[in-house]
Amino acid sequence: MSKFQYYTQSGYDNLKEKLKEMKGKGRTEIARQIAEARDKGDLSENAEYDAAKDAQGLLETEISKLENLMANARVLDESAISMTHVSLMNKVTIKNLKNGAKMVYTLVAEEEANLKEGKISINSPFAKGLLGKAVGEKAQIQAPAGLVEVEVVEISI
Repeated sequence: MSKFQYYTQSGYDNLKEKLKEMKGKGRTEIARQIAEARDKGDLSENAEYDAAKDAQGLLETEISKLENLMANARVLDESAISMTHVSLMNKVTIKNLKNGAKMVYTLVAEEEANLKEGKISINSPFAKGLLGKAVGEKAQIQAPAGLVEVEVVEISI
């Protein structure tokens, strides 16, 4: 992964905290599980030991992925974000032209996406359909339920 990923300050801080927790509490817990399993005797037939070692491998893989992500992470300066056209980190209010429903989404990096919070991945079809649009422009977006036509109502941070 050599491509930069852009994050809000809070998104970057969340990644940093997750990495710290995995390296601290995560590794400590796995080491405890391995020690407990080892104390139970013969390792060649110890399923708990094998499971703990597998969990350790998965944790180390996740730590490695997160470290890679952090190495390519950049915090986006919110003052440099344009509000004339939809871009990364914009909060976009759109109106569904078919039913008149209004929705508000913030376009964020994939790891920050959380639909419950209204944050959608910049790589999602919906975000890609909105990128570069100005207020008043329409976009046709291919959604799982079919083609959705929306209009950009407002762009903010």
